[in-house]
Amino acid sequence: MTSSRSRPARALLTLTALLALGLAACSEGPDRTSAAPASGGGAGAAAPPSTPAGPTGTALRVETVAGDFANPWDLAFVGGDRMLVTQRDGSLSLVTGLGPGARVTPVAADLSSVYARGEGGLMGIAAAPDVATSGSFVTCQTHQDGGRPVDVRVVSWRLSPDGTRADRVQDPLVGGLPVNPSGRHSGCRPTFAPDGMLLVGTGDTARATIPQDRGSLGGKVLRIDPATGGPAPGNPFAASGSAAERLVSGYGHRNVQAVAIQPGTGRGWSAEHGPDIDDEVNVVIPGSNYGWDPAQGGESPGGYDESVPMTDLDRYPDAVPAAWSSGDPTEAISGAAFLDGPAWGDMAGMLAVSAQKGEKLYFMRPGTGADENRIVEVTVPPELDGEFGRLRGARLGPDGALYLTSDNGSDDVILRVTRA
Repeated sequence: MTSSRSRPARALLTLTALLALGLAACSEGPDRTSAAPASGGGAGAAAPPSTPAGPTGTALRVETVAGDFANPWDLAFVGGDRMLVTQRDGSLSLVTGLGPGARVTPVAADLSSVYARGEGGLMGIAAAPDVATSGSFVTCQTHQDGGRPVDVRVVSWRLSPDGTRADRVQDPLVGGLPVNPSGRHSGCRPTFAPDGMLLVGTGDTARATIPQDRGSLGGKVLRIDPATGGPAPGNPFAASGSAAERLVSGYGHRNVQAVAIQPGTGRGWSAEHGPDIDDEVNVVIPGSNYGWDPAQGGESPGGYDESVPMTDLDRYPDAVPAAWSSGDPTEAISGAAFLDGPAWGDMAGMLAVSAQKGEKLYFMRPGTGADENRIVEVTVPPELDGEFGRLRGARLGPDGALYLTSDNGSDDVILRVTRA
């Protein structure tokens, strides 16, 4: 392994908290400050056979591409060996070079309206499929007017050919996503799907009624036409009289941090923060409810009851059970990207999921056939277990390498991960 830090090698950890679909009961969760329902709202936890090592037993090479960032939220590849990096405080940088010693230069862009507080600020970024020629990309950002938080919004931009400047094209492309003045649960990360449509995971801003309200854009996975900001063709609620509901693909989420597209299938998989138990990885199934309801069906609409299950199958029997759940404790999973390409060998097809609180990277293998909606294998490589602190962004580069961002607040880095 090549790394900016080193320590004795440790055995790979194999996690066994995989959530099984279709089971009606699970073991009792740990005690909490209030009476805690069973983890997963009645969905059982199936433990796969323990394995002594990772998917291949092959070491990883971890290289520092660039450093001296502060809370880099996300990155997007914009042609050649260039990537854009967002920092939560409202800074946008161009990184030239895909390996150690890359050059970092600021991008001139009007980001003065970014409301950077708590979990909010300049967040996710995604480059259009034709970015190398069009310069088109989108960002997720919290928006303020005169210091007053207004909303979370998706903004479209055009990067100059030399990468020194970005100009707003549509602001907002999509607006009206709820915002919490504290910045809480502001999650917003866009990803382009193979059909050219834009998938955006959003947070519920810690307001109890928002996740189950399809007329609100918070606590959702949205599917958007990037040319218009309107609903993508074929959206499940396209006939709704609510403009917001027409954008919704899935609802009943707490704080979606990422949506990744599975190679070969085009299916989306989302990573989501739980309260003090049950971070979740979910399969994106259009029109589905994912069962988070801190308003308890309207019984406590004024409060935000986090003792409810992440997926409440008692209240919502048709809710989609998690493909994977962290159980207790949460890891604050964040970025998600599928490994793809021959360089990954038998690791290709695994979902890489970064963790902030857990300070690690997970490799998760989706099942096939009857298990296609489940994660059936989870490993943690020692090279990325506590070595770089909090890990947030995760994107696959044009060279097939996995790129990660650390999120420690200062001296943060961009990492390039390959098989050794």
